[in-house]
Amino acid sequence: MLDTLFTGARRFSLWMTWLGGTLIVLSAILVTLEVFLRKLFNVSLGGADELSGYAFGVATSLALSFALFERAHIRVDALLGTIPKRLHPYINLLGLLLLSGFALVVVVMVWSMVGDTLENGSRSITPMRVPLAIPQIPWLFGWIFFVFSGALIAIMAIRQHLRGDEAGVQNLIGVKSLDEQIEDEAV
Repeated sequence: MLDTLFTGARRFSLWMTWLGGTLIVLSAILVTLEVFLRKLFNVSLGGADELSGYAFGVATSLALSFALFERAHIRVDALLGTIPKRLHPYINLLGLLLLSGFALVVVVMVWSMVGDTLENGSRSITPMRVPLAIPQIPWLFGWIFFVFSGALIAIMAIRQHLRGDEAGVQNLIGVKSLDEQIEDEAV
């Protein structure tokens, strides 16, 4: 069951990344159209910058989980080479737990913010007067799924470690090898 959940979560994270990428492309098209209309006809659509900002925030949070599954988050691993290899799984797990813990703090804060937004019916202070819950709820969802994904990956890594499968642990939470990075770029 855990493997099925992991595979489903990984697949879902890919779909969320595609959705986020689509939002970025649509906002780029909107901003480009805005620039051309202003330059050629001195006309503004109004709000292109606001909408693209919302799109960027939502897209980023939706893609966080996929980056976690792909081990693509930026790491400061300069000291990792000086630490005995047998400790690497523990250090990588600690890093994953700290990252997920930070994301959990963000979720708690954003949850409260969204609650206030819904309670007060808050809107942006721009001419568009966008109900702020519209961008905030999918943004919150991305962060929640990131925390869920981090917990799921940690559980899977602990399970692999208890089974003695250190290669499996490495494939879940370890730093990508140079060969893996080259393979990723070649695809």
